Amino acid sequence: MALLTVAVSVAAPALSNFFRGRTLDSEARRLLAMTRGGQNRAVSEGLPMDLWLDTANGKVGLEAEPSFEKEDPKRTEFELDTGVTLEVVKQAVVIPAVVPMNPNQPISVASVPRVNLTHANLPTIRFLPDGTLSETSPEKVKLSGRDGSALWLVQARDKLSYEIRSTNE
Repeated sequence: MALLTVAVSVAAPALSNFFRGRTLDSEARRLLAMTRGGQNRAVSEGLPMDLWLDTANGKVGLEAEPSFEKEDPKRTEFELDTGVTLEVVKQAVVIPAVVPMNPNQPISVASVPRVNLTHANLPTIRFLPDGTLSETSPEKVKLSGRDGSALWLVQARDKLSYEIRSTNE
């Protein structure tokens, strides 16, 4: 019994570090899966999708843009694990384009300003119906664990999707 007690006391710290690292990894993968799901929904439904990031409360949600659909029955939302924090590190800044005054001139969906957003004050990854990311989507999102470890959700080099990286490249 004494030998078992010694073995558990030696292994416990190593196991706790292992599980903390797994939590950060699983939260990063869950967020990445939401980006893929949002992109797929935007293409298949032909509607812009918003993936909002509530960094203060540790929540993330995905829904159709309310300017196109008033209620989204497929809306999803989840809370990050309490040991993981979320931070938008590099939010893209876009100067609004001048919209032509001629009502007969077509305007692309990408340039139409969003109105009545449910989470207008939060950083949002916006997926357009053609599968691309909006210019206003954050370039980098940092997920940090209690122990100071971090994973990054970063726009891919082609700017069409996101990927997980272990360093801030």
